[in-house]
Amino acid sequence: MKRIRLDKFSSRLLSATPVRPASNSTRIRPTTRISPSTSPLQAPICCQRRWQNSASAASSVEHQDEPPEEPLPPLPSPPSGRARHSAKLAALHARLSLSSKIPLNTLARALIDPSADANPRFNNSNLAFMGATLIQYHASEYLIARWPRLPMAILFSAMKGFSGPPALRQVALAWGVEAAAAPGEEVDPGLLQFSEKKPTVFLGSWGYVRAEAKELIKYKWRRGMSSRVLYDDAFGELIPGQPKEGEEEEEPKDVGPEVSGARNTKDMVVMDAVENAHANFVRAVIGAIYLHCGRETAKTFIKAHLLSRTLDLGNMFRFKLPTRELARLCAREDFDAPVARILSETGRLSRTPVFVIGIYSGRDLLGEGVGASLAFARTAAAINALKKWYLYSPGEVGVPSDTFATDGDPWKPLYVDIGEIVN
Repeated sequence: MKRIRLDKFSSRLLSATPVRPASNSTRIRPTTRISPSTSPLQAPICCQRRWQNSASAASSVEHQDEPPEEPLPPLPSPPSGRARHSAKLAALHARLSLSSKIPLNTLARALIDPSADANPRFNNSNLAFMGATLIQYHASEYLIARWPRLPMAILFSAMKGFSGPPALRQVALAWGVEAAAAPGEEVDPGLLQFSEKKPTVFLGSWGYVRAEAKELIKYKWRRGMSSRVLYDDAFGELIPGQPKEGEEEEEPKDVGPEVSGARNTKDMVVMDAVENAHANFVRAVIGAIYLHCGRETAKTFIKAHLLSRTLDLGNMFRFKLPTRELARLCAREDFDAPVARILSETGRLSRTPVFVIGIYSGRDLLGEGVGASLAFARTAAAINALKKWYLYSPGEVGVPSDTFATDGDPWKPLYVDIGEIVN
């Protein structure tokens, strides 16, 4: 007896029905009358097909009655879940030799500038603030302990050379960080995301907008060193957001021009968004290292990537009257008055004479200078003598942060100079 293949018939009966409901003209009507007690399995095949069509039609009508869902707006930055699948992010993590304690999600967050995503839970503003504080602290203690006689103006310039936005941007570029053309949800999490069209808020841990900023520019008032230390940022510069020259700003009502504190309540905008975004990324990386790995690891990272860079402090000095300043320095330190003496000369009557002048204090040679004239050589000798004094270094000495370690040595006081010469 030949075997009957039931799957052949079942496939025909259970074929997919169209989602679209059948029209009234093509709807199949049963020729037999069905009682309410009849089950769908006992009903004719045509009735089953009709019931299937009516069910699909009812479901489609229900979907049509529902209002269409509004599409969600795109996210301003990539979701954190995509960080695990980014090859660029993993390569950056390995290139910086970061610890496995620092997740890729945190590194991806460090690449999102506040100008790209304003939500502080997804951008690097908090990490950058923490990193900026650590960088400025370790840079200042390193400079003061290594060169205790630096003038305050040179100290501000050296701080900017180690931890300023231009230096941090160079560090970020050396790390191989690439910037995205525009921020968005579809951007690779391993790219630096910022917007040049939106204003970037200044992130600083010290200083505020001066109330007399308008008058400083209008009347060209001089900013003393004490006010720069107290009111300005870590580099002795005006906080961004000040009115520029030629711009007019309305004064608040019922407030005089000298006490216009409304300037301190507005957002402090940074003009160079590209430089600030790269600097914030470096700060955010250091802040993430501090949070996940601890203080000592962050300090080691700062010394390896920032404080190890070469900075020529001698070229930062600009003396107006070096001979008079050297004379006041010798008087303050109870040295003999400086005397300039000719050490050697050649071609005095030629077109290219060369003079070598030495400045002595008693029998001690303070500095030498070479020039085409006696006055120029004497000035160069005075400048070299002042640089030797201000660039004095006791060598590799401990810093206050060394005592924070559990196995650190007890604190030994450092040499502290009484200050620079005030002309």
